[in-house]
Amino acid sequence: MIEQLQKDSLELLKRLISISSFSKEEEGTADVIEQFLQDKGVKTHRKLNNIWAYNAYFDASKPTLLLNSHHDTVKPNSGYTRDPFSPDVVEGKLYGLGSNDAGGCLVSLIATFLYFNEQQDLSYNICLATTAEEEISGNNGLECILSDLGELEFAIVGEPTLMNLAIAERGLLVLDCAVHGKAGHAAREEGDNAIYKALKDIEWFRNYRFSKVSEVFGPLKMSVTIINAGSQHNVVPELCTFTVDVRVTDAYTNEEVLKIIRTNVDCEVKPRSIRLKPSSIDKAHPLVQSGIALGRTTYGSPTTSDQALLSIPSVKVGPGDSARSHMADEYVFVEEIGEGIQLYIEMLKPVIKGK
Repeated sequence: MIEQLQKDSLELLKRLISISSFSKEEEGTADVIEQFLQDKGVKTHRKLNNIWAYNAYFDASKPTLLLNSHHDTVKPNSGYTRDPFSPDVVEGKLYGLGSNDAGGCLVSLIATFLYFNEQQDLSYNICLATTAEEEISGNNGLECILSDLGELEFAIVGEPTLMNLAIAERGLLVLDCAVHGKAGHAAREEGDNAIYKALKDIEWFRNYRFSKVSEVFGPLKMSVTIINAGSQHNVVPELCTFTVDVRVTDAYTNEEVLKIIRTNVDCEVKPRSIRLKPSSIDKAHPLVQSGIALGRTTYGSPTTSDQALLSIPSVKVGPGDSARSHMADEYVFVEEIGEGIQLYIEMLKPVIKGK
């Protein structure tokens, strides 16, 4: 069965690569995934360009685990020397836009779902969600269907990690800060200089150290990355705005970090979003322990994925290499897909098979 799943997965990935699926433009790949699952006898659900399904013997009395990956891609960069939509296999590499991020993970998780789909002795239900807009953290991807999926116990998020286990992921806060002064003529010592007033808060962002330190990531990091003030050389500026990039660790929630910042600075602080939350799973979780038993290592991921939208324990793991994501002439090794399917299945067996 696994050998057939591997063949089907490779062919599915080739079809997906051949169809443009930039974020917000994923109709074609959503259609293909939907039809592929239906051809396998799976009842599917769809909202916009998100497709999801449940195992055949779904039992509402059992907890549910989520298998999630995305089928949107970034646009190909100018360094491509190959047709990004031509799924060519050369020397064991399958080339094409989205092959590595996250096509290999996506088709491997679909295969894993199909492997368990008709088994009746599972202790967990399985929900498969193939979603859109991950690359832009869009509102019409995983986030827009979470309420439709039902109660979820934990999740596997498919992203290229060389099948090692990202047991934590940083959250992201982008803060727009504003300091108000009073305009005046620079030569006459008039006004209240907003730049000078901002310096105190900028220095705080530079030097403040949060008390709780993540075991996985270490200290939380804040960086002032943009500053704007003034209109001409002889006018004291009445407004200074600056932007702060905050990489939140699993030691805090975004809301906790925002409260601490507002308590300590005088400037106006407006987060662009608090959606991209830090996420983690206990290293003692049976899924993580199962992966470790299979020789997988654990680490904290500096990059953001749909994992940031989940409020349940989750692990990010998948075939392919994050270093190849968004690169020119993107590729995934064909053998990585087979290995990914096998490892996903072997990781899940001790966790979800009947006890």
